[in-house]
Amino acid sequence: MCMFDRKLMGQRLSAIRESRGISRKEVTELLNVTRTQVSDIENGKSGTNLVRFYQLCEFYQVSADYLLGITDDPTWRGKPQG
Repeated sequence: MCMFDRKLMGQRLSAIRESRGISRKEVTELLNVTRTQVSDIENGKSGTNLVRFYQLCEFYQVSADYLLGITDDPTWRGKPQG
């Protein structure tokens, strides 16, 4: 049985954000949370709720399975933006 790893999710979120040149401020505005909350998620200190998790997947266009550590394939298979 595999356990959820907040640190891995946080590392992946941080790496995606940085590679795309997105500021933490933009993420705080998307999720309507504080900069500290975004920092805590990216550093694996806290998780997030399901709605925000979905918003992150959609915003970054990555699969939930990738952020959860179930797969190493970040391919988004959700509905297209627009």
